[in-house]
Amino acid sequence: MGELLVIRHGQASFGADNYDKLSDLGHRQSEAVGQLLRDTGWVPDRTITGTLTRQKETLASMGFEAGDTHPGLNEYDFQNLLDARYKGAVPELVKGDRKVHFRTLRETVFQWQADEIEGPAETWTNFTDRVEAARLIACAEGAERVLAVSSGGVIGQLTAASLGAPHKMMMTLNLQIKNTSITKFVFTKSAFFLHEFNATPHLMSAETADMLTYS
Repeated sequence: MGELLVIRHGQASFGADNYDKLSDLGHRQSEAVGQLLRDTGWVPDRTITGTLTRQKETLASMGFEAGDTHPGLNEYDFQNLLDARYKGAVPELVKGDRKVHFRTLRETVFQWQADEIEGPAETWTNFTDRVEAARLIACAEGAERVLAVSSGGVIGQLTAASLGAPHKMMMTLNLQIKNTSITKFVFTKSAFFLHEFNATPHLMSAETADMLTYS
């Protein structure tokens, strides 16, 4: 069986003008998970990321060479969904308060999944289709160990789909996923199974425990 390790990007720049870049902590988290993989002898035959800066920066800080990119590994556009829900007038508290932001985002994604938001840039079906397309590319013949860097929503969807779970489970999982966590799948030509979810052994020591983040 092949192995697909999907790493969530390191901490991004929440609240900054440009969210799509790693914070200093995000770079350090990425270095730590890359070192863990090398220390355990897990070296990828193939690497793949989405096209987002924070995903590419994570792979680079992990110390592995860039390989393929696929937009199917990109996060859903949460800002667009919020704008569509609130008709361009997102409340200031949703923008600036983490707890309010993620609680509101959870409700918004559930509405998106139920096709209750008018005019989003991407439909829920389009999102799930592109995630599946990226999975097929990542797991194509020619590699036994595949390293992917993606985002929480994509990892939540890959996990929920592999388990045959209801759509809402994607967001329940999404909100649990830690920065630079490892989610491992095993695959064959005809099968795709979850093996490990949201693991952060590289952030469990006394020296790294304070590096644990979720956004």
